[in-house]
Amino acid sequence: MTAPLVRRLARLAREAAHPARSGAWTRSACPGCAGDPAPVLADRPDGTVVRHGAAVAKAHAPGTDPAAHRVRLAVAAHPALHGILLPPLPVPATATAAAGDRPLTAWPYGTRVDPADPGAAPWEEAARLLARLHRVDPAVLPGPLPPMRGPAKAAAALARMEAAAGDHPAAEGVRRAWRGLPPRARGEADPRPHRTLCHGDLHLGQLVRHPAEGGDWLLIDVDDLGLGDPTWDLARPAAWFAAGLLPPATWQRFLGAYAEAGGPAVTDPADPWPELDTAARALTVQTAALALAKSVTEGRQLDEVEGEMIDTCTRIGTLAPELDPEGAS
Repeated sequence: MTAPLVRRLARLAREAAHPARSGAWTRSACPGCAGDPAPVLADRPDGTVVRHGAAVAKAHAPGTDPAAHRVRLAVAAHPALHGILLPPLPVPATATAAAGDRPLTAWPYGTRVDPADPGAAPWEEAARLLARLHRVDPAVLPGPLPPMRGPAKAAAALARMEAAAGDHPAAEGVRRAWRGLPPRARGEADPRPHRTLCHGDLHLGQLVRHPAEGGDWLLIDVDDLGLGDPTWDLARPAAWFAAGLLPPATWQRFLGAYAEAGGPAVTDPADPWPELDTAARALTVQTAALALAKSVTEGRQLDEVEGEMIDTCTRIGTLAPELDPEGAS
């Protein structure tokens, strides 16, 4: 994160929050306009987010494909996604829509899931939103729709692990599990045509309430949105359940809500693993690879959750990929 980028994002968020600066708006009614610094809500390699009042501004990942990015924003704003995806705010004409190779966007501010209250996590709401997303007809959307980036993100996680923690004692177990995945799950090939709109990076951090006070839950972050295999959007909770990190009752509530809402990713909620196994394995490997990379970069030991995912990944590496008809390579 650099100070010039944060200043640009703060200015963009301010202009998006007060596009006309008229009517009921007063400088004293807005803490940001009254002089308080704009809070940085997120600062990661794939995105920096700054808030001003009722709006946030985001700098997307360096190297974002501009054509695919424009389509993803248009999809988020499309009426077919109303009540499913948080729509973007118009970027004011006075604002620059990019910082080098990083697109800049503006969004309404929403309340995120409280990490300190896991019992209140909206698993059923997330499942219903996914089911609705997966049922949207891509033919009515702006295009050409890019591919969902889930497998590409998994491959990027492996590359990050190799660069930061390739000599870690646990790295070989992660590599072995990765090699056991079919090419399509490694982002190397996808022989199966998919016509399902997918989020591509579903976790509880990708939901907000909007309006912030008592609004409905909506999905956010369209950076990985596109056509793909809908099982990928269920893969992270499936992986957490398989690793013992998500209670069985919670997993059943999530899967049941998805099925009741007509989600197409699984045909039999009582036995979803023939369809979910490959994607769940891939997300386990991705999570383990990132855990190793982060722990080494930050000079710390693995925490309990990270260690559990790496142990699960090591077990995966000892299993044959018998549930995937493509096998591994």
